[in-house]
Amino acid sequence: MRGFLGAALICATATLAHSQETTVSTARGEVALDAVPETVVTLDLAILDILDALEVPVAGVTAGFKPAYLSAYAEAPYAQLGSPFEPDIEKLAALSPDLVIVAGRSSTKYDEVAAMAPTIDLTTDATQLVASLTRNMTTLGGLFDKQDEAAGLLAGLEEKFASVRERAADAGTALVILTTGGRMSTHGAQGRFATIFNEMGFTPALEQVKAGTHGQPISNEFILETNPDWIFVVDRDAAIGRDGQPAEQMLDNPLVRRTTAWQKGQVVFLDAADWYLVGAGPRALDRALSQISSELED
Repeated sequence: MRGFLGAALICATATLAHSQETTVSTARGEVALDAVPETVVTLDLAILDILDALEVPVAGVTAGFKPAYLSAYAEAPYAQLGSPFEPDIEKLAALSPDLVIVAGRSSTKYDEVAAMAPTIDLTTDATQLVASLTRNMTTLGGLFDKQDEAAGLLAGLEEKFASVRERAADAGTALVILTTGGRMSTHGAQGRFATIFNEMGFTPALEQVKAGTHGQPISNEFILETNPDWIFVVDRDAAIGRDGQPAEQMLDNPLVRRTTAWQKGQVVFLDAADWYLVGAGPRALDRALSQISSELED
């Protein structure tokens, strides 16, 4: 994998905040902004993670659950603007934002939001999470004159990724499981948690996995038959605050207990909010890398 810092950083920071017109790189290509935005709104938690890490003031965010390190944004003075899927357009318009940033879940509302305010789409590609994060960090770092801060954060993440990759190379096979509503699905190197394979370096326990947001439905029998060395689990119900059978209970059964992963103590319950709600944010990824690095050391 190429390093975080390179041509993308140089390109994204070429136009400084003092220019009359700033061109930024987005998921929909390059976009020209008339001026450096002062009133900023984001409808995506990963982008909020970036803006907060760069200390860029934010006027409004989506309502709902936020991880502890972003919990300050759950109340005043930050406007609560509905859900990513259904943002409150009236409240959004009342802020008269200079820039609205959509991504992921909220990207489907791009046209509607763009009709009332300058809008950019910073949706990430889950199969190329590092490249997407690099683009978003350098884009926002350049836009808000935070290039050094963005570069420092990216360099720290690059170092952690390299450390995990080195150890994961000999760690054996891995299976990623999402639990929700008493059901399970697995996600491979083309799925929403592909960074475990593509950038952290674990070997997929299953080469062919149905791609897509919802993954491939699986059973306890499937887990035993696949018999991975590592199992990484994301509990969607825990992430969204919905009552349901905890992932720990679902997997604690006679079939899964026979797997190599279980017998070696290599079933890892990932932080659900970081993985399911935030994703490509610098601190969410830093926390994820720290947890997996710790597991590899045990």
